[in-house]
Amino acid sequence: MYNPKSLKAEEFIDHQEILDTLEYADANKNNVALIDEILNKARERKGLSHREASVLLACDIPEKVQELYALAEQIKKDFYGNRIVIFAPLYLSNYCVNGCLYCPYHQKNKHIPRKKLTQEEVEKEVIALQDMGHKRLAIETGEDPVNCPIEYVLDCIHTIYSIKHKNGAIRRVNVNIAATTVENYRKLKEAGIGTYVLFQETYHKESYEHLHPTGPKSNYCYHTEAMDRAMEGGIDDVGLGVLFGLELYRYEFAGLLMHAEHLEAVHGVGPHTISVPRVKHADDIDPDEFDNGIDDDTFLKICACIRVAVPYTGMIMSTRENQSVRERALHLGISQVSGGSRTSVGGYTEEERPHDTEQFDVSDNRTLDEVVAWLMELGYIPSFCTACYREGRTGDRFMSLCKAGQIQNCCHPNALMTLKEYLMDYAAPETKAIGEKLIQAELGNIPKEKVREICKDHLEKIEQGIRDFRF
Repeated sequence: MYNPKSLKAEEFIDHQEILDTLEYADANKNNVALIDEILNKARERKGLSHREASVLLACDIPEKVQELYALAEQIKKDFYGNRIVIFAPLYLSNYCVNGCLYCPYHQKNKHIPRKKLTQEEVEKEVIALQDMGHKRLAIETGEDPVNCPIEYVLDCIHTIYSIKHKNGAIRRVNVNIAATTVENYRKLKEAGIGTYVLFQETYHKESYEHLHPTGPKSNYCYHTEAMDRAMEGGIDDVGLGVLFGLELYRYEFAGLLMHAEHLEAVHGVGPHTISVPRVKHADDIDPDEFDNGIDDDTFLKICACIRVAVPYTGMIMSTRENQSVRERALHLGISQVSGGSRTSVGGYTEEERPHDTEQFDVSDNRTLDEVVAWLMELGYIPSFCTACYREGRTGDRFMSLCKAGQIQNCCHPNALMTLKEYLMDYAAPETKAIGEKLIQAELGNIPKEKVREICKDHLEKIEQGIRDFRF
């Protein structure tokens, strides 16, 4: 039976409840009165249940879909303003003992070169990322207890934080590694990580077990219950995600929101982020082999429905998606994007993008500077801010500030100051010119006069060479 407060995966992600939800959504997808009721509830900015959001996802009445899109964009502006957080993935190792059918790192792939960065190589990768202008990384590894134990990950985190090159510094390391123990999550927390991210891949248990035939990841319940162990280990910012295309998208959508409801019910705080990757081509992986692929319009509708259902949660879109899709998604709730990404082990130190160890094909191949300029030309503030984590505004503290609208007095000026750092240290002349105009225009949008004056003073000091101011 469905029980969001249960700690058992098959009870908080209840298969029958998802089937009943999809049946309910089908029965009401043209029920205008109910759809209006759900949209009005969403306008209160307090979120929707998985059933309510599933009705919106199923609805194909054009004018109601447009209402949904407009609401998603407005909710994103209300909580996150016009800021877009920038990050990059850093692949440490592609050794893996799992048999996942959709990932080229699977153990049976004998022709992909296996590689694991030494600490010296980690340092070189980090310097390359710092020289691009990055301040926030998401580290990625395959699952291999021998070649990539938790001690190796912890050593890499320590190395990353220790490197100060010119004006560069990685101020936040998010971690995307396999499900592990409470003890190991405590170690990650002690190492000073930001968000722990783990994609469910699919919430459909039967499909999950088919797609993960061998290796530790084949244990559906252990994997699905990982966020509870992470929170028990003291990590209060966790990131969910499914790999759209593996199973029917409406099933995954309902399961994803049920997982968010479970975290809220048990721990008092929902996911800090939700990622929306789609299956993409990679070495020995053909996405056409998975028959649940979704077109761009459906994908973007999913993004909008997630935004209105969990209004306070950050939404992440990687370079799996091309520029056109990412641009449309920015209007529907996406608040974080990667830039200048390479998905191969050791890829940032190579002059030419290496493809032999990529986890997936990158669709947006622009440099970080090109992504920054693009965002600003669209009217967004590229933010390299990491202040909330470093000031202890995580978990329920971040969410309470966000819900009260107070986060704008921190995040907006922090975004401007970190953008100013980027413009001074890394930007091309054309990008710098765009950014300086944007900063001057956006100063007036800081709500509190005192904060605005302090921000102006900090911006002048950044111009003089001082770095790392934050509210």
